[in-house]
Amino acid sequence: MASNRALKVADRIKEVVAQTLESRVKDPRLGFVTITDVRVTGDLQQASIFYTVLGDDAAREGTAAALKSANGMLRSEVGQALGLRITPSLAFFADGLQESASAMNDLMSQVRRADEELAKLRQDAKPAGDADPYKTHEVE
Repeated sequence: MASNRALKVADRIKEVVAQTLESRVKDPRLGFVTITDVRVTGDLQQASIFYTVLGDDAAREGTAAALKSANGMLRSEVGQALGLRITPSLAFFADGLQESASAMNDLMSQVRRADEELAKLRQDAKPAGDADPYKTHEVE
């Protein structure tokens, strides 16, 4: 489990990177990006930044290239804001949360359709055997 200090540093990195992307990065390839999560190692030397991009695959690729080219400036901003002895290195990862949520929604709609079909089949169904399927023993 991450230490309290690492969690605070991760939260601050998230704020600084999001703010810097909004105000200072003027790369036209940068799409509508949202920083979803930041994870920092225990020694505070590496930060993994997860992001999502609104748009198609071309927007995602352009944003990835823009983040890669702005990595040095972002790291410099993080270093100034944090004031740590060692500024953590930044690594950006596209967050697959949207794709996972979309796939889950598709699966849920398939299950709903299958349930509706089953309900229609049950509506007109009749028992396979007698009306009273239980055997009764007559006592002689």
